Amino acid sequence: MNDQLVLKFPEHRAYKREDFYVSPSNQEAYDFINSWPKWIKRIVNIFGPPGSGKSHLSTILKNKTPCLKINSSELNEKIFYKFKTKEVLIIENLNEKISEELLFSLWNVALQDNKYFLINSIKPISSYKFKLPDLISRVKSCLIIGINLPSDDLISAIITKNFSDKQILVEKKHIDYILKRIDRSYEKISQFILTLDKYSLKKGTPFSLKLIKEVLKMI
Repeated sequence: MNDQLVLKFPEHRAYKREDFYVSPSNQEAYDFINSWPKWIKRIVNIFGPPGSGKSHLSTILKNKTPCLKINSSELNEKIFYKFKTKEVLIIENLNEKISEELLFSLWNVALQDNKYFLINSIKPISSYKFKLPDLISRVKSCLIIGINLPSDDLISAIITKNFSDKQILVEKKHIDYILKRIDRSYEKISQFILTLDKYSLKKGTPFSLKLIKEVLKMI
């Protein structure tokens, strides 16, 4: 590889529809989001591992219609007022510490006011150990769509996109090398790119196969 200057650029995440790489592992979730506004159900849960594209999909939806997007850890009573002016509520990173009463109430608002409710989570919402009977009943009627483990083509696309987001140019042979040696995990791929970026800056050296080999041993 030719010598390169080691420069730190601000990260630019591309969350447009055309930047989403569709594969068999995420086809169902992608098709559902893009079927808006002809959703077959108003309440949907999309689940998948960290880095699998859930936030990207919700951003695609946000570009289609007025949405209120919030992390589950930031939910409070003020959400009801904000939800009134939006057509869709998107909850990111659902966790089991969420107030069941609050979640149930938001669910009811969506149904009563003919709004839509997208819940993103790592595991299917049906596997959460909720205790509120009414909420458990609501969950049973929810449409649940999973994003599966990535194929080789998808991993290659994710690696390429992660590099692109950080404005890093790498050769295809290096991506192929990484692909053969990295875990089939969305989270591991993101961790690798981040570590590689920081390690290169720390050492003050350009990206190279030698650098890639060193970082693969670190993660």
